[in-house]
Amino acid sequence: MEKLFKQIPFVDQILKGVGQVMLQENRWTGLLFIIGIFLGSWQCGTASILATATATQTAKLLKYDEKEINAGLYGFSAALVGVALAFLFQTTVLIWALIIVGGSLAAILQHFFIQRKFPAFTFPFILVTWVFTFTLHHFTQIPPSDLMSVKFEDSKFIDVLTAIQGFGEVIFQGSPLSGFLFFLGVFISSPVAALYGLAGSLLSAYISQLNGEALEHVHMGLFGFNAVLSAIFFSGHKKIDGLWVLIAVVITAGLNDLIVDYKILDAFGGVFTFPFVAATWLTLLLKKVVLKKSI
Repeated sequence: MEKLFKQIPFVDQILKGVGQVMLQENRWTGLLFIIGIFLGSWQCGTASILATATATQTAKLLKYDEKEINAGLYGFSAALVGVALAFLFQTTVLIWALIIVGGSLAAILQHFFIQRKFPAFTFPFILVTWVFTFTLHHFTQIPPSDLMSVKFEDSKFIDVLTAIQGFGEVIFQGSPLSGFLFFLGVFISSPVAALYGLAGSLLSAYISQLNGEALEHVHMGLFGFNAVLSAIFFSGHKKIDGLWVLIAVVITAGLNDLIVDYKILDAFGGVFTFPFVAATWLTLLLKKVVLKKSI
């Protein structure tokens, strides 16, 4: 199998690009993610591959660093752009065209931040998708996809299934099976990251429930997926890592609830992964201040 990836590196780059959605440079993680996305929707699955392939090819044509391309750093924001557009809108010719354009733009924006050594995370995905969603809502009549109307069976209890749903919603998938495949994908790459992600999703769900968010949305994982990413980013084997995960998850949950409650980003399609990005920036800043004082 290793020989195959060496012969066709483009496939390896795409798989790692999708895996990097949850900060994992692992081809098998990416493969499990793609399977999980296809289980939810063939349109979203196709869009994830198309956008990632476009972004990777864009990076190659613009002669970006080969190591960064091989690590999948130009694919993950593009993958999210593709899935988001296929999830939010009926996949017309225009949407497929925007998935390609969006994938390319995400790669260019990612490079802009990488060159400046700024930790953008999924911010390129957020920017591109906000602009596209706002424009499509205001200047086209493209209807929402059928996936937008899928309901999740409500429950009075927040449990492991709720946490797994958080993993699924990172890539816009509401199926518990997709969520489990995403969790498994992270686990085979980094067990500690997967377990912290599960704990972060669960904690965020509890915080949102206490804040009075709609239980149906909590159980769907809509108040857990940003925390999954925050927890994965700060995860590690040291005891202090657990503290930073806790801080990041609490900030993430608070920002998520605030933005949703005041409908701050509704016109642009929603929060997407912005609470994760903003909370991680804040936590990194706090960590830097604390470490400076301790020296």
